[in-house]
Amino acid sequence: MSERFEKGMATRRSVLGDAHVDRAEAAKTAFDAPFQAMITEGAWGTLWSDDTISKRERSMLTLALLAATGNFEEIPMHIRATINTGASQQDVLQAFMHVAVYAGVPRANHAIKLAKETFAGMEETR
Repeated sequence: MSERFEKGMATRRSVLGDAHVDRAEAAKTAFDAPFQAMITEGAWGTLWSDDTISKRERSMLTLALLAATGNFEEIPMHIRATINTGASQQDVLQAFMHVAVYAGVPRANHAIKLAKETFAGMEETR
């Protein structure tokens, strides 16, 4: 494993949590192992590991970009990660309000719906 992979895996665990990463690793197959390595090194080992901006800011940017591009499937995962990144519920709402203005109200509306459901579920498990 490369140094970037190891750094990426550590960052991925710190943001998403060990349980999530352990489940993802257990589900990995020979088919998707190259993809998993690429995102661990690229997304987590390069982008998320860079300290130019905070994990809170990266969390808000990621959520806004997921919503703006209609990639809703990963929003709940990144909402749950806010526990580890320091992004508050108000931070998330502000990110999605930017989405409404710059990418469209329907996308922001759906993202807010997902966030509300995910935050509610997080409260139930506490």
